[in-house]
Amino acid sequence: MDENKPLKVRLTFSVILVGVSLLFAAVVTDHWAVLSPKVTEYNATCEVAHFGLWRLCTKRIFIQGQGPKEKGCGSISLPGERNCSYFKHFTPGESSEIFEVTTQKEYSISAAAIAIFSVGFAIIGTICVLFSFRKKKDYLLKPASMFYTFAGLCIIISVEVMRQSVKRMIDSKETVWIEYSYSWSFACACASFVLLFICGIVLLLIALPRFPQNPWETCMDAEPEH
Repeated sequence: MDENKPLKVRLTFSVILVGVSLLFAAVVTDHWAVLSPKVTEYNATCEVAHFGLWRLCTKRIFIQGQGPKEKGCGSISLPGERNCSYFKHFTPGESSEIFEVTTQKEYSISAAAIAIFSVGFAIIGTICVLFSFRKKKDYLLKPASMFYTFAGLCIIISVEVMRQSVKRMIDSKETVWIEYSYSWSFACACASFVLLFICGIVLLLIALPRFPQNPWETCMDAEPEH
């Protein structure tokens, strides 16, 4: 048995925990995309929006002037009156009229559902790894690695669904939004995909039995796993 295997597993698991943390941060926050309408009047308020998988937030920003290359309201970090509401298809009693026409209900539900699958796979993988530490059952590392890989694939699919939703929203003739940008929640989701997918494969390679080191050594002669 590889004497460094426990150390490799713990180091890989530490990186995976960072990916899981980024995954949770992306799923529960609402800074996936920022939308801004065209500004036609100065010295007036402008409504900018940011949203995630579950909730939409708007902010009324007072506009005094624009740069030569700016068309929208400006940065969402500017001070203003903030109002947040959950999407109506998740909470029927909430108000989200701003997205009634300009977003596709199916896109939003699909992205949220796939993200939930990603979180579920990450939780099951973490449970498997923890049980492998406590019970010394290394065979649990193999399914854990697959669960982490599936979690990474699910979250990147959710990212692509969200990206397509924003693109179709901006291209729609019925929308007031002309500018968009992806924010830090979107970046967290992309980073979690990289960490979970790569480290899932690494964990699988670590969990595989040792291959014969010499040409004349057969698999039967290799040291058994304990």
